[in-house]
Amino acid sequence: MKELFDQVSYECSKKVTEKYSTSFSLATRMLGKVIRQDIYNIYGFVRFADEIVDSFHEFNKEDLFTSFKIDLEKALSDRISLNPILNSFQHTVHKYGIGRDLIADFMYSMELDLTKQSYTTTEEYENYIHGSANVVGLMCLKVFVKGNQEQYDELKESAMKLGSAFQKVNFLRDLKADMDELNRTYFPNANLEHLNEHSKKAIIDDIERDFKTAYQGIKKLPIEAKFGVFTAYRYYKQLLKKLNNVPAKEIKRTRIRIPDYKKIEILTRSYVKYQLNLL
Repeated sequence: MKELFDQVSYECSKKVTEKYSTSFSLATRMLGKVIRQDIYNIYGFVRFADEIVDSFHEFNKEDLFTSFKIDLEKALSDRISLNPILNSFQHTVHKYGIGRDLIADFMYSMELDLTKQSYTTTEEYENYIHGSANVVGLMCLKVFVKGNQEQYDELKESAMKLGSAFQKVNFLRDLKADMDELNRTYFPNANLEHLNEHSKKAIIDDIERDFKTAYQGIKKLPIEAKFGVFTAYRYYKQLLKKLNNVPAKEIKRTRIRIPDYKKIEILTRSYVKYQLNLL
C-alpha cells in the first residue's frame, strides 16, 4: 500500500530532524499538528543535501550529489521515490505548490559547497545565502500559510530574513569547523583568520537587522505556525546574544552552544509570551 510506504517515509524525515537538530526538532514540535510533518519533510531533504557536501569526505561527494539531484528530479516528476526522504519531500512540494525555482536555488547553493571555499564579494555571499537559507524559509512559509498566495506574498520578505538570520548565526557559531574541517569561509569583508571585535560586531549588527524584519512577520503568522517559529527565533536570538558576549578569539577556538536546560527555559518563556499575546 502506498499509504503505508508514505507513512514510513514521513517517520524517516521526522527521525532525521530529531537526530540532527534537537533545537529545530523542539521548535517543530511546537507547530500545529496539521503542518508539523511537512516541516519534518522539508528539513529531511535540506539536511540530506547538506550532509552530502559537508560530511561524506571519504566518498566521491560530486557523484553522490549528482545522484541525489537525479533522484530528486525523478521524485518530483514521478510523485514517488524509493528514497523515503525524497518521497516525503515531493509530497510536501506538491501539497503546497512549493516552486521548483526555490528547490533549484537551494540545490545550486549546496553544489557550490563542493568546490567554492570563500565568498569575497557581498553579491556572491548574498546569492549563496539566498539559495542556502532564504528559499528554505520560503518553502516553510508555503506550509505555514497552507499555500495561500496572498499571505505568502505579505510574509515573504520576513521569511527570507529569518532564514538568512538563522544561517548567518550558524556560520558564526561554526566558524572553527568550517575553517578547520572544510576550509570554507562565508563572510565577505572580514578576515576570519584574524577575526576581531570590530568585524564580529559588523556581522552581528547585520544579523540583528535580519531578525528585526523577521520578527514583524512572525507576529502575522497563522496560529498553527506562530509559536513554533517564535520558539526557533528566540533560540537563535539567545545563541546570537551568547556569541556577542564571547570574545572573537574564543569563537575561532570553539563551537558555542546553548545548554539543554537553557533551551527548556527559552521554550517556557516563549510559551508564556505566546499565551499572553505578547509577541
